[in-house]
Amino acid sequence: MICKRSLGLLFVLLLAGACSFLPRNGPDEAAILEKSASHLQADDATLGYNYVVVDVNREVIPFVTKDDSSSFATFGASSAEVPSIRLGAGDVIQITIFEDQSGGLFIPKEAGVRPGNFVTLPAQEIGRDGMISVPYAGKIRAAGNTPSAVEDIIERQLEEKAINPAVTIEVVEANYPRASVIGEVKEAGVFTLRNSGDRVLDLVAQAGGITGEDHETFVTLSRGRQSAKIAYEALTANPRENVFVAPGDNINISSESKKFYAFGATGSVGEFTFGAAAVDLNGAVAQAVGLDDNQADPAHVFIYRTEHRHALKEMGVDVSGFEQHDIPTVYRANFRKPDSFFMARNFDVRDGDVVYVSNADSVAVSKFFGLATTISGDTVQIDGDLSNLSN
Repeated sequence: MICKRSLGLLFVLLLAGACSFLPRNGPDEAAILEKSASHLQADDATLGYNYVVVDVNREVIPFVTKDDSSSFATFGASSAEVPSIRLGAGDVIQITIFEDQSGGLFIPKEAGVRPGNFVTLPAQEIGRDGMISVPYAGKIRAAGNTPSAVEDIIERQLEEKAINPAVTIEVVEANYPRASVIGEVKEAGVFTLRNSGDRVLDLVAQAGGITGEDHETFVTLSRGRQSAKIAYEALTANPRENVFVAPGDNINISSESKKFYAFGATGSVGEFTFGAAAVDLNGAVAQAVGLDDNQADPAHVFIYRTEHRHALKEMGVDVSGFEQHDIPTVYRANFRKPDSFFMARNFDVRDGDVVYVSNADSVAVSKFFGLATTISGDTVQIDGDLSNLSN
């Protein structure tokens, strides 16, 4: 006969060890470490990354940086002005030379005086070496100079040979002042820049416009060794960013879905795309199907990212222990506060952020008592069955 006291003792022992076999989503730490061939163990509780923790509040919000984005305005003040179109190899130009009177270098004396004593030279293409040839003036470097600068050079070369020479240059065919538009546009290509100036959006329009969604489109402007990338919506919203394009510029249109990652006690765990140009913390939590009522601790919603050093200093964070510009940062938002949703509306989630919702302290206790209830119920059933057998 199995006594009830023995069953009770067994029940107590099971409860005492219950924490070791509470429900898990995978193997526990001991099992993983036991089966490892080698274990490089850290000296402390972290993985060697130093980080700061910042509680999100009204004073902090103004200094929290948004998605990193460079600016086309960094190309200098010249980008805000119509660029001077310079001649280049491949351009076809026509030179006209005027003299005060006949009998000079280009106008024979027997031609008599007539309105506008001039001669127009045959059109010529600027060579790959950047040079052109002008009678009695010799080889002239045209590439890299503006038409007016080349006019001045020719006049100086002829001033001792012609009668008060004046020179004009007409660009018959502009093949050098061009810029390219590539990527996700309807008609990528190379476009000739107008003397009146073309801005970034002008060339995008000439290329047929973008093919992707506005909020997922980015524009990269490359000029020599300099490059800048901004969101398409920022370009269209801020006239300051719609700078003039210079010859040789390259405009690359690309589509990139901004993402964040949600872990912990959220309704759904995984990778989430923004679906808009910007997503605030309210939107991010909503996309992750909210906070799990049975598990989440609303007071501990964490956002992992790197934050700019100067931004943290403005918040009053001591960053003296860090040398780098971008510092690992964990923002903590407290959704138990009655005004938390106003706070979260002003906190923009950045591309690549990790949103982690901590489990409430009661979760482990709930798991324990859930298991205890199951075990105790089975014990009572066994006890009852044994009692029946004994009878």
